[in-house]
Amino acid sequence: QVQLVESGGGLVQPGGSLRLSCAASGIIFSINSMGWYRQTPGKQRELVARITAAGGYMYYADSVKGRFTISRDNAKNTVYLQMNSLKPEDTAVYYCRVLTTNSYIYWGQGTQVTVSS
Repeated sequence: QVQLVESGGGLVQPGGSLRLSCAASGIIFSINSMGWYRQTPGKQRELVARITAAGGYMYYADSVKGRFTISRDNAKNTVYLQMNSLKPEDTAVYYCRVLTTNSYIYWGQGTQVTVSS
């Protein structure tokens, strides 16, 4: 059974930091990439950051460049998102996504991030 377990969300003041983690288990195919998306009510889910498993290529949305850092631990099938200098507009439910080499997509359950004073 495939499981993506996310952790690290919560309430933080503007300018603060959070670190999200997503541990994948039960995936029998090789992982192509892991990434983080976010969604707010009434809006489409948007890509925040993505990292490939093989070459370490990383992509960041313009809105988070210079503030967020994505990393991975292949041995643990875990992806992290370090979020610094958080802004109220970063408030969203953050979802982990895994893409396998045979194009299967798996999603985590989501973790709430709230940036507010």
